[in-house]
This record gives sequence, C-alpha cells and structure tokens, in this order.
Amino acid sequence: MAENKLTAQSFRELMVWKKAIQLTVKVYEVTRNFPREELYGLTSQIRRSAVSVPSNIAEGQGRLSTGEFRQFLSIARGSNFELQTQLEVVRALGFGNAAAIDEVESLSHEVGKMIYAILEKIKD
Repeated sequence: MAENKLTAQSFRELMVWKKAIQLTVKVYEVTRNFPREELYGLTSQIRRSAVSVPSNIAEGQGRLSTGEFRQFLSIARGSNFELQTQLEVVRALGFGNAAAIDEVESLSHEVGKMIYAILEKIKD
C-alpha cells in the first residue's frame, strides 16, 4: 500500500491511517469500563487524542501540498504522544484492564513509528 501522499489516491489507502483507526477503536473499547466519574475527564480526553490521530492523517493526505501533509502528520504524531502520556496516567490510577492497555500502547507505538517513517520519507 502507498504511504506517500503523492501516490495515494485516498487516505483510506494509507496503512498508517488503517492502523490508527484500529488504535482508536481499541481506545474506545478500553475506556468503556473506566469509572463513570471520568466520562467527562480522562475518558473524554483519551478518546479525543485517539480520534485525532487518524483524523489528522486523513486531513493531511487531503491537502494540496506535501508540506501541509507533513504538518498534519506532525499534529497526528503529537496527538499520539499525548495518548501515550494519558495511558501512563491511566496505569498510575489503576483504571482499565492492564493487558488491554498494553495492547493499546503497543498499537500507539506502531502508529508512531509509521508516522515517523512517512515524515522521514517526505522530508523537504
């Protein structure tokens, strides 16, 4: 599959976008069982960070220039780091299933590596 804005016809062709969607779905599954009082706190924040990753990949791929694509990939990368930080807070608070959180973290690292590889490939 194409990982370059210049060859992909749609963001849906990007493997990194597909993997980021998987990440987002897993985040929703994991956070479903968080304490009810966290619904508008950490649960909401973690979900927003997760959704931001594939959303920014898609938006960047839809832009007209490689520079804009890089900018949105950078935002997606930042949201992914934000998610990883929030997962550490979740662990410290003892929320959720530890194995499921490990799986989300592993997916997050994989997505991060994919984003970085694309950023390196399309450097100016």
